Amino acid sequence: MSEPPPHQPVLYNEIIHALQPRRAGRYVDCTVGAGGHARGILEASQPDGVLLGLDVDPVALELAQKRLEPFSGRVFLVRASFTTLRAQLDRMGWETVNGILIDLGVSSMQLDTPDRGFSFQLEAELDMRFDPGAPVRAMDLVNNMQEIELAELIYKYGEERRSRQIARAIVRERPIKTTLDLARVVADACGGRRGRRHPATRTFQALRIVVNQELAALEEVLPQAVESLEAGGRLAVIAYHSLEDRIAKQYFRQESLDCICPPQQPVCTCGHKAAIKELTRRPLRPTESEIRSNPRSRSARLRVVEKLRTQ
Repeated sequence: MSEPPPHQPVLYNEIIHALQPRRAGRYVDCTVGAGGHARGILEASQPDGVLLGLDVDPVALELAQKRLEPFSGRVFLVRASFTTLRAQLDRMGWETVNGILIDLGVSSMQLDTPDRGFSFQLEAELDMRFDPGAPVRAMDLVNNMQEIELAELIYKYGEERRSRQIARAIVRERPIKTTLDLARVVADACGGRRGRRHPATRTFQALRIVVNQELAALEEVLPQAVESLEAGGRLAVIAYHSLEDRIAKQYFRQESLDCICPPQQPVCTCGHKAAIKELTRRPLRPTESEIRSNPRSRSARLRVVEKLRTQ
């Protein structure tokens, strides 16, 4: 397998500004990838800031290890899902940390590595697993799900209005084993390619989300991240589609309120106390210059919160 091109970290300057890395600080990159953001955090927290990097992708960790070699002794890379964040911090002996980054979605290096099966533009088996050891591949879903279940999956996780006709076409053309075969079937079902967006984009997104249980993982990690921040510590989340962004937005809004009782209830009985302050009521987006240099960044949305001091 040829080595994929280096991953270009999205919203790099915005992340460094948001997390405000400082010396002696402790930081976590929950999706370390090839280490682009992690390197910036380590440089900004010199000489003794430390970083824990998590990822389920062994290829990404190998690249991160090489890229972060100059920071040996200050960086700790672990192959693990960010859903185990609290357990990983306990193993490190870190009760709290100063900053956490969660950069969601598929990276450029994964898209550009043909045999990972993420891209509808490169011939490969339909895989789409972040963790090569995970039990379910996109191929398994495409060829084994009932038509109605497949249509619901594509509609719910791809927000694809043509999900029923796409599912019908997929079932008719089974077995479908490669990325280009699936892309062709979806494109034909949608009447061919029109405009800039490939007609298979949303279907591929839906399959990838379900294969990797991405939304459930995000819902699981957010409370752990907020709990693990010290007072004044910051959490930054980069989402790439509305489903992820909605989960982060709703959780942050809830945890920034002192009361979450129904609006019509005259007296508060929930006992809920705000744990965080939203620093970005509206998500930050890439600049035009960043989008020109890295077109895949165009859909990125960054939300940042800060942990409040408890009474």
